[in-house]
Amino acid sequence: MSTTQPLIVLMTDFGLQDPYAGVMKGVIAGISPHTSVIDLTHCISAQNILHGALLLGSSAPYFPDGTIFTAVVDPGVGTARNAIALVTEKQVFIAPDNGLLSSVMKTENIKECFAITNPSFMLAGQSATFHGRDVFSPAAAHLANGVAPSRLGKAIDPDSCIRIDFPENSPCDSGNSWKGTVLYADVYGNLITSLTGDMIKGKEETAGIRTENGHILSVYRTYGDVDKGVALAYTGSSGFLEIGIRNGNASSILGLEAGDRITLLLNR
Repeated sequence: MSTTQPLIVLMTDFGLQDPYAGVMKGVIAGISPHTSVIDLTHCISAQNILHGALLLGSSAPYFPDGTIFTAVVDPGVGTARNAIALVTEKQVFIAPDNGLLSSVMKTENIKECFAITNPSFMLAGQSATFHGRDVFSPAAAHLANGVAPSRLGKAIDPDSCIRIDFPENSPCDSGNSWKGTVLYADVYGNLITSLTGDMIKGKEETAGIRTENGHILSVYRTYGDVDKGVALAYTGSSGFLEIGIRNGNASSILGLEAGDRITLLLNR
């Protein structure tokens, strides 16, 4: 872990209309005023744990050692679910124990995990509906000040933490095609799928994606390789195959959304 002043990175489904994200920053500033805070995003789809887990897992590797991630997508706020601090070889992740850290737990080397139960590192008089302010932000700020994660509460077995299932790709047609799933749409309407770019290596010129509603999309390197308004498939920046339309919104134009099934054709 880094010995320099760590970053705190916030990821929530709070959006930007309400003051929730700003209040979290205010709490952090009051406890650890010299800590830099970065907003990863506050636009996770409301209460969509899978969406949050995917974006957190794909983004964390681009942050320096010692970063403290504070992730809040918490439909079970105020219930008996744990608040946890998951310590990996390089970073710390503070979140509700509801599967939000599933991607991180799948890809990172986990060292230890603690339930956040020590009131010394929370705000007094916690609300039952805003643990982002009262529990998660104070814990992150105290860690940034040098408090050891073990002081936040009792150690728990990381294997006991909740993990959600991610959509799996399945082969068909004797391996000539694969069934996959649309995971989510980004702000441009590009559709990120469960299929990966590695699946088409060496077959880019013959591969394509077929949608359940009849569209067949050829694979290109980037949007600029097709004319405006043309739909395409390509390997996105996170390594997943994506569906897009140059200068257009693929989700609305093609009528696709999260959960829709798609087929990767290796020889379209």
